[in-house]
Amino acid sequence: MDDRLMDTSLLAEDSAVEQTLRPHTLREYVGQQAVKDSLGIYIQAALSRHDALDHMLLYGPPGLGKTTLACIVAAEMGQNIRVTSGPAIERPGDLASILSNLNAGDVLFIDEIHRLSRQVEEVLYPAMEDFAIDIMIGKGPTARSIRVDLPRFTLVGATTRAGNLSAPLRDRFGMLFRLEMYTPEELAQIVSRSAGILGIDADAEGVLEIARRSRGTPRIANRMLKRVRDFAQVRASGHISREVARQALTMLDVDELGLDRVDRNVLGCMMDKFGGGPVGLDTLAATTGEDAVTIEDVYEPYLMQLGFIMRTPRGRVCTPAAWAHMKKEMPASASDGQIRMEF
Repeated sequence: MDDRLMDTSLLAEDSAVEQTLRPHTLREYVGQQAVKDSLGIYIQAALSRHDALDHMLLYGPPGLGKTTLACIVAAEMGQNIRVTSGPAIERPGDLASILSNLNAGDVLFIDEIHRLSRQVEEVLYPAMEDFAIDIMIGKGPTARSIRVDLPRFTLVGATTRAGNLSAPLRDRFGMLFRLEMYTPEELAQIVSRSAGILGIDADAEGVLEIARRSRGTPRIANRMLKRVRDFAQVRASGHISREVARQALTMLDVDELGLDRVDRNVLGCMMDKFGGGPVGLDTLAATTGEDAVTIEDVYEPYLMQLGFIMRTPRGRVCTPAAWAHMKKEMPASASDGQIRMEF
């Protein structure tokens, strides 16, 4: 799992070059056109008023550029950005320290904001609404509360699970943006730009082949580009063509739709051992040797986006599209079972 190429989470190998590859302006940022158009208007309006931007929530699957977009917002506003994460803020005092060190107009970016504790959230509410925090001094009967005023700042929260945010916290964001999966054409622009920055020789067809297999995620596309570059340096004189990209990704067990060995193992297990389902999550986890939470949070989302798996009250079921992709004949019993569940 730690070395999985198609993992959308930030890996150690990504950190080395991700900062270099990130765009720094809205003009350079590829995709998410609706979000860019809205942000451009809000930023221009805030600058004309010499005011801080309203608080903003970015949500969507991992690897789509939420952190990058937060850094761009700070750059476009001409302000500094302070980056932290929900799990890193353990106590209310940690958040109070961060907030009290902000300057007027600064951007505070909290990644995985849904993982903030309830006690920390209580400190964040007045900070977002009134730009002030209440600090308790002393204990017991002599304890007293002191309100400390804060400069006007912009909180940018990012989460992969917007549904896990508490309603009071979500309601305090003035702007909510959902980041969508990227099209192959948009990813090709990102890969082409990254290849230029890294000095990689790649033609348009080679770049598009990488983009098609990247699951609509820029982080995976850039990671693939580096792996294909290594293959090309050893086997193809350093040039990435469509055929070279195909050979490299085939060697890495990534097929035309971006499914890797683990994805195909999950589908194959459901088909070969359970006739395509329905099969329970715990049974599937025990059979594949993967953790149930990992299957549900990491593998299933993309398989469901492709329409390869359905969740039913009786368990997971492979769809006809999955049988066709795996080049297996769908048994009549599986087809009949799906028809009954649809009714």
